[in-house]
Parts: sequence; C-alpha cells; structure tokens
Amino acid sequence: MGRTKTENIPADVYIQFVRALFDNAGMVAIGGVCYWILGFMVYLRTQDLLYLTLAFVMLSASLWRYFSIRGFHRAGGTIASVAEAEAIERNYILKGSAQGLALGSFCFVSIYLRPDQFAELASVSLSLTTLVTVVGRSYGSMRMVQIFSLTLVGPAALALILRMDMASVVLGLMIFPLTFVTINSADHVRNVLFSAVIGHKQAGNLTRRFDRALNTMSHGLVMLGPDGRVAVANAEAARLMSLRSGDALLGRSIHGLLMRGVAGGMLAPKDCRYIEAQLTRALREGRDRKVLVSLANGQHYEFSAREGSQELGVITFEDVTVRVEAEEKIRFMARYDNLTGLPNRAYFHELVREAMASGEQDRLCGLAVLDLDDFKSVNDTLGHPVGDGLIYAVAERLAAIAGPGITVSRFGGDEFMIFFDRVEDESHLGTLLDRIFADLQGEVDVAGHGLRIQASGGAVLSKVKDTEVDAMIVKADLALYKAKELGKNSWRLFEAAMDAAFRNRQLMKADLRNAVQAKDLRVVYQPIVSVSTMRIASCEALCRWDHPDLGPISPGVFIPLAEEMGIVSDISTFVLEAACAECAKWPAQTSVSVNLSAKDFRNRDIVQKVRDALAKSGLAAHRLEIEVTETALLDDKSLTRESIEDLKALGVRIALDDFGTGYSSLSYLHKLPLDKIKIDRSFLVDMNQNRQSLDLLKGIVSLSRTLGLSVTIEGVETFEQLKTLVHLVKPDFVQGFLFGAALSASGIETMSSVTWPFVADLHIAGKRTAS
Repeated sequence: MGRTKTENIPADVYIQFVRALFDNAGMVAIGGVCYWILGFMVYLRTQDLLYLTLAFVMLSASLWRYFSIRGFHRAGGTIASVAEAEAIERNYILKGSAQGLALGSFCFVSIYLRPDQFAELASVSLSLTTLVTVVGRSYGSMRMVQIFSLTLVGPAALALILRMDMASVVLGLMIFPLTFVTINSADHVRNVLFSAVIGHKQAGNLTRRFDRALNTMSHGLVMLGPDGRVAVANAEAARLMSLRSGDALLGRSIHGLLMRGVAGGMLAPKDCRYIEAQLTRALREGRDRKVLVSLANGQHYEFSAREGSQELGVITFEDVTVRVEAEEKIRFMARYDNLTGLPNRAYFHELVREAMASGEQDRLCGLAVLDLDDFKSVNDTLGHPVGDGLIYAVAERLAAIAGPGITVSRFGGDEFMIFFDRVEDESHLGTLLDRIFADLQGEVDVAGHGLRIQASGGAVLSKVKDTEVDAMIVKADLALYKAKELGKNSWRLFEAAMDAAFRNRQLMKADLRNAVQAKDLRVVYQPIVSVSTMRIASCEALCRWDHPDLGPISPGVFIPLAEEMGIVSDISTFVLEAACAECAKWPAQTSVSVNLSAKDFRNRDIVQKVRDALAKSGLAAHRLEIEVTETALLDDKSLTRESIEDLKALGVRIALDDFGTGYSSLSYLHKLPLDKIKIDRSFLVDMNQNRQSLDLLKGIVSLSRTLGLSVTIEGVETFEQLKTLVHLVKPDFVQGFLFGAALSASGIETMSSVTWPFVADLHIAGKRTAS
C-alpha cells in the first residue's frame, strides 16, 4: 500500500511512524489471550463448537501479529528506506486486518448467527475495548486504523441491521459514527505527533545551526546570565582564553575571566580593572562599548559588550593583532617614506610646525633642501633600481645626523629636507651644512656600480616667530636654484635678491603664457644646405619671443620656462602650423624641419596635430621633417616609437636630432624608422686637430649611409670645417652660423635658389688637395 500521494510526510518521519507500529508487542499477546478466554467462556456457556473455533482463530491472529512484531525486533528493529517501510507497513496491515476480521466475526456470530446474551455482551465489549486501543497503537498507519476499524465493527453493525427491528438497526447505524470518531481521533493523534516530531526536528536543526554559528565565529563570545556569570560560551572564546572547550567557561564571572589573563602574565592588574569597569558599564547602559587591550606578549584584543535580551549580557572579543599591526603599518606608511624610512613631506611639515610652536619664539632656526646633481642620468642609464639604491645610500648618511633638534626628511624623488631647530647664527648654520656636505662626499657601491654622490643645496635662516614652514621651504628652494646655476656640488644661503629674481621669473612665466595664448611668438628658419649643390635644401624652424619690455628673450630661457609650465606643446603646435604654412609658399625642392620635445610625444594627439597642420597648409607630407630628440626616446620608448611609426605612415620624414650626445644612440639607428640623423656640433670641435675625431665622424657618416640614412652635420662655423666636411667626411647636408643667422620665411624663399658664394673656393681647395 505505502503512503498515499496526499500525505506530505518527510521520509524520516514516515519511517519513524512505521517503526512506532512495532512497539509494545506484549500487549498484542495479552490481547490475544483475553480474546481466547472470552471465546472459551462463551463456548462453556453455549457448548457451541463455533465459539470454541472463533476463540482459537482470535488467539492465532493475535499470536501471528505478536511473533511478526518480535521478528521485526530480532531483525534489528531498523528500517533503511521508504520502500522497506512501505513493505513492512503492508505486511503489518495484512496481519492486523486478519485480527480485526476475526474479532468482527466473533461479534457477527454472537449477534446474528448464534445469538446469546452473554456472547453478545462479551463480543461487543471486546470490540469496543479493542477499538479504543487502535488510536494509541496504530496511529502511525492511517490505513491500518481505517481497515482495522472497519473489519472490527463492520460485522457487528451488519449483524444488528440484519435483525431488522428498529432498535437494532438504529444501534447498528450508530456504530459507524463511532468508527469515524475513532479514525478521526487517530488522525488527530497522528497530526499532533507529526507536528511534535517536525517541531523537535526543527528545534534540533536550529540548535545545531546556532551551535555551528556560535562555534565557527571568528570572535570569542560569552553570554552572561542575570547573576553576571557565563551562561553560554563558544569555542573561540575558550581558545582565546586557553581553555579546552566553552563549557569550561560556564559559571565564571567577568572578573574571573580577566583574572585568568592576569595569572598568565598577559594582562596587568590595572588593565584588568579598567576592562572590567568598561564592560560592566556597557552592560549596565545597554550600548556597545569597545575596549582595545595590548597584552604583554604583543597580542592585541578588542572587547565589546552590550546588554542582550532576557537580562542576558553579551560580550564579544577577538584577537585583532593583525589588524592593529596593519593599522600601525598604514600609519607608518602615511608618515614615512617607503624607500628610506625617513619622515615624508607631510609628516616633516607636522614635526617642524610642532617644533616651531614650542620653545622660545625669538630663537633662530634653519632649513636646508638638498638635491642630487644629475640624478636623472643615473635612472636613465642604469635604471630606477640603481637610482633607488643611490637614494637609500644618501638617506643613510643623512639619517646619521638626525637627532634632537635636527629633523631629516625625504621630500620625494632625489630631494631631501633638513630642519635645524636651534641655530646660533649664520656661521653656525654654515658649519653644520659644510659638515653634512663633507659627510655626503664619496663613492658608494650600488648593485656593483660605483657611484659618486654629488649634491646641491639651498638653506634659509630665520627667527621662529617671523616665518612659517612653507615660506622657509620656498626660500630654501630659491637658494637651491642659485646653487645649481653656479655650478652645482655646493650650497647657497638664501638672500633677498633671490626672492626678487624668483618674482621676476614668475612674472616672465605669466608674460610667456599670455604670449603663447595670443600667438605673439614668431618663427625664424636656419638654412640647411645641401653639400652637393651648396643651396638651401631645407631649414630648421626656430621659435623666437620678443618681450614687450625686456626685448628678445633667448630660447634657452623661455623654452625651459615653457617646459616647467607645461605649455611647451602649445609652442610646438604654433611652430608646426607656422612652418607648414610658410613652407607651402616656398619652391617645391625646399622642405622644413620642426623639432618636437619629449613632452610632445607624451601626448597621444601629436600625430593628429601634424595631420591637421599638413591639411590646413596644403603642404606635401614629404616636405615636412620631424626632429626627435634622444630625450624623447628615453622618456617613453614604446609610446614614442608608436607615434613615430604613425607619423611615418603619413609620409612625414623623421630625423634623430643631436646624435651622439646620449648614451645609446647607435641602438636607435636600426630600431626606429628614421630617414636622417643630425650629428651634434660637439663632433666638430677638434676635428681638424684630432685624427681620431675625424675618423669617428667619417665612420658615423659611412654607417648611416649603409643603413640608408641621410646625414646633416650641425654647428658648422668656419670655412676650414666646411672644407674638411666636404672633401673628407662627405655628409649630405650641413647647418651652422657659417651660412648666416636664422632667416625670416621671406628670406628663405629668396635664398632658396641662391648658391652660396664660396662654392668655388671649395672646388679650388679640392683641386689643391688632390694635387
């Protein structure tokens, strides 16, 4: 039979119900004996063998059930699956139905077939008594209750109805409501027990979940009862208190728990009293209160307490050592330089302000800024790790002088700051700085590289009450700039004139910005002469600025200012557009060259700027030459290479400017899509006196031609240099003051078809050399 589809009973509960059918086997045997005794007594009264037969049938049915139940228990009394439970239930119903039918037959015979007053009373009493026990024994199987009830009382009801008298019929019909009540009572008992089992199961699951949640918390947790003693504790609390389990904490007070820490030497008595007071207060006030405690073994615990429900107080605590150490590390990182361990810029400001705010306000204090000379070349040639090693070596030497009254900081990059809290006079400050510079001198080994430390410095001396940190830093920086202007490797003390120079510099910056925005700059062109024809083949566009008050400003002054201000790309764009527009008016054989800075190539829109300038002017792309400095290549090789390749794709020619002044120029000749190299003027200095210099120049030209590159030699200033270049070195182009100063656009247009007058002298010199 099994469960009906309408029953929504979990498998484990159904198995438990079926298992309950096999309880109290002895009651079944006792019932069978009672059945036999009553049947036998009816037989003795009536001497009717049918009753004797029924007595043994009822006893046999009961014993059959009894031995079936006993057999179930002897087999282990377990049910492994729902399918097995359904089979066992079907077997139980079969044997129960046989017993019920036997009892029902006893009623039918005594009421209808062999009527006897005693037999009728005995059978009805036996049936009603048995019907009552059905509810308590067979509630686990509703089919058993239904079938057993019908087989038990059905024959009695039928016998009464068959008597055909009104009273018997009514009595027979009344048996069915009684049977319905019995079946319904069994169903109610079943539902009550089912709800109890499910509730117990849910409570067990909830308890297990609570226990699991409690004992898998990362926090230690204890709950205090109304008496202030531990009622609940989890495994983490026991572990943090060095106990075996949470049960070992039960019954202890807050004071007792804390005293374990005191006894173990991890907690000082005063800390114990403080923590107990804070936690007790938190429990009393009913709000969270956190207490951080540092233990003697270096660990850090955080306690938190609050009043819970039902007068239970809750205390949680955890080992926050990792968090505290991380916070300390973060605080250190926020205050100290990661590479050198010296105070950083922000913390230096804080320390100096605190020092200046305390003590006598009339005392003198000093501040010095140090900057390593030519540090960028170390990074560019040897790499940033070596540069960091040099910074660290300098920081070690400066840290040695730090102490009471002297604060050393790394401001960033290769810049260091030193504050002297108390200085006697200018001579005293000079002595201190001279000693520092002397200690810095010398060579250090960084990753196998012998590097010499060389620094420049600027210092300022002031009364504490008359200045502030930022103002001192500005003045020290101005003194540093002056030291670098005067040749580096020294220090200078701030003077009022430096401030005036700084202000003039700032004014010049403002004027330059206005000039760039108003396009008040102008472009001139230095001729680039073809060696074969001694005519202008191209020219280099150069920017000029005529200040309304100061007159012409040298590019060596305003270009560095523009780079510092971040507007050099605006100047490059102006020169590019002007050069393309003017070159478009010149004869077709004349081209123009524009020098782009390293900052231009950091901007990804440089290619679009060149494309727009060509389109706006109508200049053919092959007549524009872009000069790339080696600084731009070193600055960001991948981005610069990408931009050069995009420019090359436009048809623009690319020249490497100032070849030979860098550290790895030869590597660019085959890595980049170049059309020309421009050899720096430094190669011409002793060309006519030093054979090696001449051979080197000839070798570079020969190598360039082998690679398909044309060559321009810059800085030609004398006729003797030109003769040597023409007859011995044989470059493609020459450029220099020998051919005059830079010309205006109209001057280039006029001179483009003119042959230089000393071309004849070159040929005569060539014939004499040949003879």
